[in-house]
Amino acid sequence: MRAPPQPPILSRPRAPAALTKRRRLKPPSPPPSSTPPPPTPPLPEKAYPLAAAGSGARRSLAELLSSSAAAAAGPVLQWEPLGVPRSELYLPVTLPTGQTFRWRRTGSDEFTGVVGNHLLSLKHVDGDPGGDVAFLLHGPPSGAESARSALQDYLNLGVSLSDMWRSFSESDARFAELAGSLPGGARVLRQDPVECVFQFLCSSNNHIARIERMVGVMSSFGEYLGKVGEFEFHQFPSIDRLAIVSEEQLRKAGFGYRAKYVVDTAKALQVKPGGGAQWLNSLRSVELPEAIDALCTLPGVGPKVAACIALFSLDQHHAIPVDTHVWQIATRYLLPDLAGSRLSPKLFGRISEAFVARFGKYAGWAQTVLFIGELPSQKALLPPHLCASETKSVKRKNGKVRAIEVQEGSE
Repeated sequence: MRAPPQPPILSRPRAPAALTKRRRLKPPSPPPSSTPPPPTPPLPEKAYPLAAAGSGARRSLAELLSSSAAAAAGPVLQWEPLGVPRSELYLPVTLPTGQTFRWRRTGSDEFTGVVGNHLLSLKHVDGDPGGDVAFLLHGPPSGAESARSALQDYLNLGVSLSDMWRSFSESDARFAELAGSLPGGARVLRQDPVECVFQFLCSSNNHIARIERMVGVMSSFGEYLGKVGEFEFHQFPSIDRLAIVSEEQLRKAGFGYRAKYVVDTAKALQVKPGGGAQWLNSLRSVELPEAIDALCTLPGVGPKVAACIALFSLDQHHAIPVDTHVWQIATRYLLPDLAGSRLSPKLFGRISEAFVARFGKYAGWAQTVLFIGELPSQKALLPPHLCASETKSVKRKNGKVRAIEVQEGSE
């Protein structure tokens, strides 16, 4: 957040003669630098309005937030309670697990990112028994309610996890084990479709850390919003802004072959009826097969990337992105008869159908939890007996190939 310039320094009152004489013995002060020092960020004129007083629990949460802010060094930061417990939203299993690549860890249990044009930090409130989530807007306090509304939409808070997870657990033993062991709820996000498309163009044959770097480069073409910790944040650029970025620029930034996909997709979206943003938003109101087919007309978008975009931004809650992790989940728990088979595009539909048959219209949310259970970065949250084994191909002496199960940590 840029701070306004400091007020001009008032002239110093004339000192008495005796003091003036003594001061002449000191060396003269050096001339002021031509480059003024950076202004000090001002304290907020007014604390963010906390939620209206209601139950004693909410007042207690507000007190926890106030005491946390008072104890922080430097300028006072006022956090707002979001009113969401850890059971409905646990940040470490929602933000850094491959749905989005724009959030950065700025504290032990704190994440900072951009939602729309709002630069926000999220954390679980220290000392709160329910682990409620609070947010901090890095911007004018007048924008707090707008930021709250944007966050509620982005986090899909209209969907209750407790009822959904109860149903999933009754349908699937593996889900029940994971749900009972995770420290809190893993939500499916409702991202801006434009932002989601360009993030997942970077995901093919890639890993999360490198995708984050590439998405950071794309984001830097948008409006600068501020710096939190060591990270700079920008509003995600518009389609028109991305369309004037050259393929050469992106290749120099390490995008490789994906550079052409980004440039060509931006140009393809520019000519969509009503504009690319409106065209993408319209896919929220069509059936999943139609949405997948439409997305696959974009350069660099195949069935797996299209399913990610559909699930994480287009309200297609039963979309199933099929990659090697999901393939292993399916052959281990849903379609054991396919174990040892080779994943092919022909099998994508069968895997998706198996997830929907087991979990229903929110199958994508169940798949997200099962996927988290496969991520090496998240397995530290699980007891050892729940760490899924990995399928590997082993070549016998007679040349035949068989699939074996290798327990995590056994090699």
